[in-house]
Amino acid sequence: MFIKKIVVGPLESNCYLAGDENTKEIFVIDPGGDYNKIKGIIDKDGLKPKVVINTHGHGDHIGADKEFNVPIWIHRLDGDFLTDPSKNLSGELGFFLKTKTASRLLEDKDILGIGKYNIEVIHTPGHTPGSICLKGAGVIFTGDTLFCEGIGRTDFAYGSEEDIVQSIKEKLFTLEDDYVIYPGHGPSSTIGNEKQYNTFII
Repeated sequence: MFIKKIVVGPLESNCYLAGDENTKEIFVIDPGGDYNKIKGIIDKDGLKPKVVINTHGHGDHIGADKEFNVPIWIHRLDGDFLTDPSKNLSGELGFFLKTKTASRLLEDKDILGIGKYNIEVIHTPGHTPGSICLKGAGVIFTGDTLFCEGIGRTDFAYGSEEDIVQSIKEKLFTLEDDYVIYPGHGPSSTIGNEKQYNTFII
């Protein structure tokens, strides 16, 4: 699978372009800002965005959603975050973000196809009620659920520390150790590394 990370926005969120290296069809995962930066890479590499997928509904992950003329997919429980600044936290930062409504509301275990690849939706509530991870072959995009030796914040409205820890233990740490994680902020890691060194999960 083709995977390209682009760091975007003032909170340095990770946007990922992921898809089929042959057809050039891609998912745009969490385009949190800097549309022109993302579009420049898409154009340079001749990529063909098919869908925007949001791992959750916070403003630093949805900020450039509406700039792409493609469908937006997000988990059902975060669907209203896209148009509600009080839920997506942009209201607290003073820019009151509203993006397009989702054309598909995802559910746990949904299989999403892009070219010859499939990605499975794993519902991992905690950072937000509708937080998801996206699992491919040997890779998983973890949004703001699991970071390299860290976890997503749970002190925002709708967050739950109990839920995020349970999500990680029961749905992520059951994966093979060599799975590469691509988180919503910061560097990549592996499931094995997080089992050993992530002190937030005990």
